[in-house]
Amino acid sequence: MQLANFPLSFIALALAAAGTAHADDAQSLTEALTKGDPNLGFRYRLELVDQDGLAEDATASTLRTRLGYRTGTFKGFSAYLEFEDVTVVGETTYNDTINGKTRYPVVADPDGTELNQAYLTYTNGSGLTLQAGRQGINLGTQRFVGTVGWRQNDQTFDAVTGIFQNGNLTAVAAHVWNVNRVFSDRHPLGSLETATEVLQLSYKASPALELTAFGLLIDLDTDTPAVNAALSSQTYGLRAAGAAEFAAGTQFTYSADYARQYDYGDAIVDYSTDYYAIEGALTVSGITATAGYEVLAAADGMAFQTPLATLHKFNGWADRFLTTPVGGLTDFYAGAATKIDTGALAGLALQVTWHTFAAEDGGADYGDEIDWQISKKLGKSLSLALKGVHYRTGGFATDTDKVWLTLGAEF
Repeated sequence: MQLANFPLSFIALALAAAGTAHADDAQSLTEALTKGDPNLGFRYRLELVDQDGLAEDATASTLRTRLGYRTGTFKGFSAYLEFEDVTVVGETTYNDTINGKTRYPVVADPDGTELNQAYLTYTNGSGLTLQAGRQGINLGTQRFVGTVGWRQNDQTFDAVTGIFQNGNLTAVAAHVWNVNRVFSDRHPLGSLETATEVLQLSYKASPALELTAFGLLIDLDTDTPAVNAALSSQTYGLRAAGAAEFAAGTQFTYSADYARQYDYGDAIVDYSTDYYAIEGALTVSGITATAGYEVLAAADGMAFQTPLATLHKFNGWADRFLTTPVGGLTDFYAGAATKIDTGALAGLALQVTWHTFAAEDGGADYGDEIDWQISKKLGKSLSLALKGVHYRTGGFATDTDKVWLTLGAEF
């Protein structure tokens, strides 16, 4: 089952049908270039990791600086340029995946400066946006494609992207030829050459029901054949999600997902396997209780993989399951969250989630985990967060404790 190059065809058809209608924000190209919007951001993070089986604990103190500039729009065109620098504050007492300090736990925040984004955008004024160049792509919940915004260095994509919106219908299509991963270009697999095709269609029928269908075809072409074989795949999925408000301050939200993954490209094993997830959340008087069950199945010697996802958002913050184990993975989780709206602590948000993990094939115990976070906005530009995770193995990986202190500023 293959459907190669369908996103490119979609973009070509959309462009042909789009016409040339647009609203000029600038009167000249010079005005568009000189009267744009600069942005500056800082994010300091202290990450502490205690991982059984390693000689040393990790202490990663890093500062991320971002500087970007978005031009004005001229005849429907605009551009964005963004640089990113990660600097180690103090000693590098952690394994950043490329410094060889393997006696420490991994904290995937290597230092360095790079071009984070650089793209040209065209908007026709009738719902179509085309974007070409290095860019962030966050598809839906980021379960399959995302920018990994938790790490100091974003995952970005060298791609051509098309977005079309018409009422409650949204279509996204992209062709990706390179993935710039969080490990930086100095890592052997920090930059992945690929021919990846993406298509997603979403229709919001009502607040209670939004339907999404997607296809993701990943054909890696790195210098490591084993990586190409393990992570090249084609995935097709469906999602239903929505919300219902029963009374003032009482709301129920839900989501249900299913996807099927097949071999593709340089994959050397013929396989097909499933992904499914269900989640519900109830908010009463400002407190939200959430429960969910997610399964990445195993079949034919392969497990369902999501190599382009924002993986830190899923299956626990300890990041023990960034690659799905060969026996697959089940994740049952439950948690609660609240935010204080009034008084001296207004804006303080609290969150805690418990996970229990097991193999999908055979049911072996993979362990349990507690995630927690306390965060607060400090005015318009500043934010502060304290976050932690405590993973206890059931026979998979090793016990791990992590704590993060993050201070961010955006201007």
